[in-house]
Parts: sequence; C-alpha cells; structure tokens
Amino acid sequence: MLDFRIETFLAVCQTMNFTKAAELLHITQPAVSNHIHALERQYGVKLFQYEGKQLSLTGPGRLFWQTAATMHHDARHLCDSLRELDGRRHLRFGATLTIGEYSMPGSLLRLLEFEPDAGVQMLVANTAELLRLLDQGGIDFAIVEGFFPKRAYDSLPYSTERYVPVCAPGYRFASDALRLEDLLEERLFIREPGSGTREVLERVLEERNLTVGDFRQTVELGSLDAIKTMVCAGAGISFFFQPAVQAELQMGRLREIPLNDFAVTHDFTFLWRKGSVFAPYYKETFALLKDGKLSMPDIAR
Repeated sequence: MLDFRIETFLAVCQTMNFTKAAELLHITQPAVSNHIHALERQYGVKLFQYEGKQLSLTGPGRLFWQTAATMHHDARHLCDSLRELDGRRHLRFGATLTIGEYSMPGSLLRLLEFEPDAGVQMLVANTAELLRLLDQGGIDFAIVEGFFPKRAYDSLPYSTERYVPVCAPGYRFASDALRLEDLLEERLFIREPGSGTREVLERVLEERNLTVGDFRQTVELGSLDAIKTMVCAGAGISFFFQPAVQAELQMGRLREIPLNDFAVTHDFTFLWRKGSVFAPYYKETFALLKDGKLSMPDIAR
C-alpha cells in the first residue's frame, strides 16, 4: 500500500546498509540507490550521509523516518483490520516482562468480560525490543515500564508503580543498610540491558554518580522468576516493581529493604506510533484494558 520507494527507505533505515537492504527486499543494490535518490529529488533533501564508512540518517532523514515509520505501521494495521472484518476486536500488542506477567492478566480478564470474542496476541519482551517491533509494524501498541523517546510515540500513563529493593527475610547485610549506597557491598541480581526494570535502577544510580558496576558483584538474568528464586534463597538483593513481588512480600518469602533515601515510583506507559490515524482506536483499547469499559470522559476520542 505504501510507495515502494518508502518501503526501500525503511529497509535501509533498518539495516543501515544499501546491500543488506537490497537482500532484504529481494531487489538489486542499484535499485535501492535509485529509490533513495528518487525520494531525495522529490523532497529536495539529503536523507542519508556517510560518516567515515558508517551510513547514518541526516536531520531531514530522521524526520522523514518518523513519518514513514508511522505510515508503514498504519498500513499494516489497516490491512489486518480489513482481513478481520468479523465484528471482533483483535489486539496485537507487546508488554514488558513485569507488565505482561503480573499486570496484564487482570486487564485481559476485564477485556474478555466486556468483549468475550476479542482476539488477543500479546508478545512479552524488553522495552528496546518492543519499540523496535512497534516501529516495524510487528505490533500495534505496547505497554512498557522502560523509557522511550517521546518525539516518536504518543502515550498514556497506564499505572504508577512503586520500585522497591528486596531481599530474603533472613538476609545478612555486610553493614547496616540504611541508604542506597550501603547496598553497594552486596551481590545484585539484575535484568539484561534493554530491560525497563534495569533502566530505572540505572537512572536512579546515575543521579547519584553511581552505576550497577559499583556493586560488589552483579549477576544478569533474563528471567524475573529466576532472579526472585535467587533472592528468596538469600543469594543477594534486587530491585523490582512492586506488582512483580507482591505475592512474595505477602507470603514472607521476600521483604522490602527500608532505605531512608529511596522512594521511587515509575509509570507503566501505553504507547503507539506518534501521528497514527488509528489513535482513537488505541485510546479506546487503552480504556478497555485499564478500566474494562469504554467510558472515557478524560480522553479525547
């Protein structure tokens, strides 16, 4: 549905290599070059530039990508909608791990009570991966705990959650744990780079001129359950959004570490491509997932 030259432009943006873009599109490299040059002539701007041997977007190229990515996303959403004219809502979205595992089940139950025949496809991944999929049209919207560039996405706050340090009930600290810096002597269990749970901690530490590398030892695990198992066993400490450890805190398998200088909250955010013509649909879906109803006096439809 999109101009084939814009499809070529997006493929070059994805690979930052004309030859790899040609392979991705199953066309020749000269054809890719011709498509890009045609767009540059049409709009009167340079879209790409070389910095040494590295291809990069120019300022106009970045602006062009923002619009082209949204157009591509909307075109895919429209095609899916046309194929699914069966009267049912079809959700194809992503959620970060904490949200997907601990927040979305309740939201999806409310949705299915309101619309029992709705189709749901939820992908769970870290924030960086979900933004990549959103840009490429692999999902329609995402609910994330991590940070994102606001110039590229429209968003609504889904919920605000406490971010808490935890340990096993009988865990012994190297010294009195009264402040965040006192925890640096402990072993820290943490998610992989790109995880929203990790990024929040990194930003809190950065405000105090610290990094995760300042902890005595860090152990990276890609599973929240694995991290909780290790912390429950007394092997170290970690930081979680409260919904992810609420059950363990209530059962006494974990306890919150009461620091004098640590009171952190962070928004879980519902987002979609900025400027999408389907914004009213995404706002309606937001209300269904958040409240289980369509009444939204505070949201422009």
